[in-house]
Amino acid sequence: MSDIRIDSAFDSGNIEVLSIDGASAKLAIPLDDQSEFKQWFHFRVSGAEGRELELNITGLNDSAYPGGWPEYDAVVSEDRDYWGRAKSSFDKDADNGTLTIRYTPASDVAWFAYFAPYSMERHHDLVSEAAASEGVSHRTLGSSLDGQPIDCLSMGDGKTQVWLYARQHPGETMAEWWMEGALEVLTDPADSVGRNLRQKCRFHIVPNCNPDGSRNGNLRVNGVGANLNREWAEPTAERSPEVLAIRNAMDETGVDFAMDVHGDEAIPVAFLAGFEGIPSWTDEQGEKYYRYERILDRRSPDFQTEQGYVKSKPGTANLSMSTNQVAERFGACAMTLEMPYKDNPANPEPDQGWSPERSKMLARDCLASLLEWLETDA
Repeated sequence: MSDIRIDSAFDSGNIEVLSIDGASAKLAIPLDDQSEFKQWFHFRVSGAEGRELELNITGLNDSAYPGGWPEYDAVVSEDRDYWGRAKSSFDKDADNGTLTIRYTPASDVAWFAYFAPYSMERHHDLVSEAAASEGVSHRTLGSSLDGQPIDCLSMGDGKTQVWLYARQHPGETMAEWWMEGALEVLTDPADSVGRNLRQKCRFHIVPNCNPDGSRNGNLRVNGVGANLNREWAEPTAERSPEVLAIRNAMDETGVDFAMDVHGDEAIPVAFLAGFEGIPSWTDEQGEKYYRYERILDRRSPDFQTEQGYVKSKPGTANLSMSTNQVAERFGACAMTLEMPYKDNPANPEPDQGWSPERSKMLARDCLASLLEWLETDA
């Protein structure tokens, strides 16, 4: 029987084929552009119908987050619409760390990825559909280094300035799935949460902060190796024009509430990170964040507060990170939302694990929590 074929020369594709033998392959993940990060993979297997595939991704002890591979199952799709999970196992002692994916496709072509991809074409569809909705305005904040637009959608008539932005780290695709869910809520005239929020707030939404890294199949950086979430203190047109454009726009509007949407490779739950440790910290500003966190924890079964990042000590916050910079610069209630690549073991969904659908539903819970937060603000 002939060998399977593996391709990745498409939007966000990323894999190196080391060898193929029948329905088995030895693979590796290339480094991000001008960077030492590697973790994102996305490739197509053809010639696969009815064959038990064994796909071995090697060298993962040198990946950006080796702790992300144990208990992780790759995502797979045969129609690029529904993304399920393919049984996977990790052996840290095999070929410097190997993830073995096993799957038998019913059709001839199957697609595998680190998480369900969110293509730039889908991004443009999302922006266009939202921009055509009543009361929504679109502007291009600037351009990436490759000349792609940094899209911003604005809506709402209220005084509270809300900024929502995602995919500073392009391989965290669950962040733009979250954005799709958020925009569906905010642009649906029949959705009472969105309708009430638009009365109370002026929203500024950047669904994808890093279009170059997204298209190139990077996990964490833009086209010149800049980690955008470490550029917020001193962004430059030469290295991080994406951040410079967004921060300049924030300076124009001011920021009262901000959520930077991400994914975490190792922690298998959704959680928030705040801005503890900023120089201007006050308990009053901090309590605004903690109150929102408590509301979201109560409203969403897919959110929790037990696991998360270690809080910074007083005066030690990294102001090159967006949440800290925005909280310090504007006195805002700012936060980072993290979603998992793995499934939550306390609330599992065996067919899909954490998924685009759950990301979108969490967005609605986040917005409903924002509405309650605004309505109960003393």
